[in-house]
Amino acid sequence: MAPPKKKHASSQPCIIPGGFAVLSLQFGSDSVAQHQLYVKEHKVRAEKSSRRPLDRTLFVLNIPPYCPEGVVKELFSQFGSVQSVELRDHPGSFQESGPKLSRFFKPAAKQGFKVGYIVFHNSSTIKAAKSHPHDVPLVVSTEQRPVRTGVQKWIQAYTESFIQPDKLQQMVDSFMENYDKRKEEEAERQKKEAEQQQEDEEGWVKVTRGPKGTKARPHSEAANKKALQKEIRKKKRKELLNFYTWQHRNTQKEHIAELRKKFEEDKQRIALLRAQRKFKPY
Repeated sequence: MAPPKKKHASSQPCIIPGGFAVLSLQFGSDSVAQHQLYVKEHKVRAEKSSRRPLDRTLFVLNIPPYCPEGVVKELFSQFGSVQSVELRDHPGSFQESGPKLSRFFKPAAKQGFKVGYIVFHNSSTIKAAKSHPHDVPLVVSTEQRPVRTGVQKWIQAYTESFIQPDKLQQMVDSFMENYDKRKEEEAERQKKEAEQQQEDEEGWVKVTRGPKGTKARPHSEAANKKALQKEIRKKKRKELLNFYTWQHRNTQKEHIAELRKKFEEDKQRIALLRAQRKFKPY
């Protein structure tokens, strides 16, 4: 009777404290050294951005410097379709950084290990990535997808640092068009706010009902300035002018000083006109 064949145990994922799954990373197929990535599902209650949906975002730690966003996207595409990749120096909530700038106008990125937020199209892809065996490494550089390092990487970076004038002009024109568009929208919004907050002759402000579900906006700078001017006018109306003797005396002094100032200005203006009317043949 033939001895029964031994069944080899299938590789299991490695889960460490904190709920992180360990993924092994290998630079090349013939490399001996391996690097470990720590991944878990992104679940943060304070996260309100739609850029990181809680059911489709994978949080990755310990991403090495030789893995930019394109390489990370290719590595995790074997588990499923990747929607976006975001690499940062430190973990934190997503922040809108205003208009997107070209790489020519951005400061040089810091070199070092990163944390990443990988958004997939399907939520089932996260489970597939976390269940990947830790003893089956992900290969970074392949024949189809070579990753340059060392001198070749610096030569490539130096070559890409040269700016083509036509491309730069296109980027500048596009940025200025977007800037003008934002300025026009801001001016239109301020104009509408000024019309809504305009007072009538008796000082009343017409309040209109906005669309359902809209939140009240904080007062704009123009509205605050109008409210301040209104308070100043109200305060002046309540003041008793020239009620006391010293108030009447101060008012007369200010009036006389203002008349003297105007008299001196008129004298200088008349002297200048006389000088311009003189006939000077030579």
